[in-house]
Amino acid sequence: LKGLIQIEYSLKILVMFFLCINVLLILTFFKKECFHTTARYILFAVSLLSDSLLLFTSDVLLILVHFNIIIPVWVCIIISVLVMLYLTVTPVTLTVMTLERYVAICMPLRHGELCSTRRTMHCILIIHGLSSIPGIIIFSTFFASVSLSFYKQYHICAVEIFSIEIWQKHLRTATYQIQFLIMCIIIVLSYVKILKIAKAASGENKKLTRKGLSTVVLHGFQLLLCLIQLWCPFIEAAILNFSVYENIRYVNYIMFYLAPKCLNPLIYGLRDECFFSALKKYASFGFYKTDIKRQIR
Repeated sequence: LKGLIQIEYSLKILVMFFLCINVLLILTFFKKECFHTTARYILFAVSLLSDSLLLFTSDVLLILVHFNIIIPVWVCIIISVLVMLYLTVTPVTLTVMTLERYVAICMPLRHGELCSTRRTMHCILIIHGLSSIPGIIIFSTFFASVSLSFYKQYHICAVEIFSIEIWQKHLRTATYQIQFLIMCIIIVLSYVKILKIAKAASGENKKLTRKGLSTVVLHGFQLLLCLIQLWCPFIEAAILNFSVYENIRYVNYIMFYLAPKCLNPLIYGLRDECFFSALKKYASFGFYKTDIKRQIR
């Protein structure tokens, strides 16, 4: 019990740490106007907001489950709608960011047209529309399976309460896996195309192409972690009656929920020279000065 309490406190510190980093990165984005017209930075801000909301809500749910706190089902539905939506927004945004890099490297002459600010805003709406599909399917089958009195009952808030029948669990899994399979195919195809361009490029173009290639690889790794997290509920259900259940649940949360959220700031917030320069400027209260606009490509 003492060990679990220590893990709980460690998790709170980790969540708070990465939430603070995300807030700093979000503020950096909003303070610099040149980021507002660049597709990859707009999408980066969307993923940061999504990750921050998901970190906060999932941490609240973890506390509720850990202390066996029961809440009304209708309240759980509201929280779960947000969690299910933004659980998928991040990987879909990663896929769109990969496509943006593909257009920038493989179709440079059309990049300005295809990745304009207006089209990026439309793309954000499409991202949220696609991300809502799993939630719509899960809650449609749930609403059709329970009576109105069920919403007034008190339960521990977990995704399992929305799967009344076994086939609903299978449908939930199949929906997520099909969606993630499509995203994996898009990332792999983008990687192959960029790899071909990288082999033919030379000089400065080769350097930029290699950097884009490594970004796509990192997005693919993030997507892999997001895909693995879909199996976490099944792993936890299989060991529910074993003494290692609590430990495995925390390991799953750290490895497959926290880790993908921590990679995003590293990929764009620290790896990207332009964004990192702006971050250093604001983190050092303006003592560090650089020409940000020249670095945006």
